[in-house]
Amino acid sequence: MSKRLILTDIEGTTSSIAFVKQVLFPYARSHIAKFIAEHGEEPDVRRWVEAASEDLNSQSDRDTVRGLIGWIDQDRKHTALKALQGLLWKHGYAAGDYRAHVYADAVESLRRWHADGHTLAVYSSGSVPAQHLFFGYSEAGDLRPLFDAWFDTEIGGKRDSDSYRRIANELQRNSAEILFLSDVVEELDAARDAGCATALLDRRSDYAEARHGEACHGHPRYERFDEINPNQP
Repeated sequence: MSKRLILTDIEGTTSSIAFVKQVLFPYARSHIAKFIAEHGEEPDVRRWVEAASEDLNSQSDRDTVRGLIGWIDQDRKHTALKALQGLLWKHGYAAGDYRAHVYADAVESLRRWHADGHTLAVYSSGSVPAQHLFFGYSEAGDLRPLFDAWFDTEIGGKRDSDSYRRIANELQRNSAEILFLSDVVEELDAARDAGCATALLDRRSDYAEARHGEACHGHPRYERFDEINPNQP
């Protein structure tokens, strides 16, 4: 079989849900008002503030900030919020306020798969700039050279099968060559509907109750990356 294109999610897959929920989200929540006040006229920031403002029907940046905080509390997968979070987190990473958590088994396997000739790509609801920050400032060092492509919700929602078809088309690969890794069965369902192979990550540190049988929706289940053989159909 030709070498796989391994497409991976981040939160709950390569990295702990706790890091995102307990470090990144609270950091964004507590800093976003100051960040927009200080950087809101910069073109990259203003673009996304205005996009959020339009969807929130805001009359001022203060209203938009309140709406953004509400979206953070709801874990809303809004492209403008994700983009602003990415810009804000860049400051936190650069200041050394935190380093991104990546599971040791994920780091080892990603490095091995890359060395074996598999193509690696990321597909996350977090913006592409945020993905670069995450893997660039990881606890294991700069992991960005392992990846050849990065996708976020601008390509489409992760529970929409057409998103995976678009990714396959953009990378000029047959869907059957793609192995998508995620902890969310609905995302895996969409990838499978598009013709991709799938792997469910069911880590005990993220999911206290193991998922078996019908809860897996028929997807192969793994608790660690080093249990996955990407050469299997």
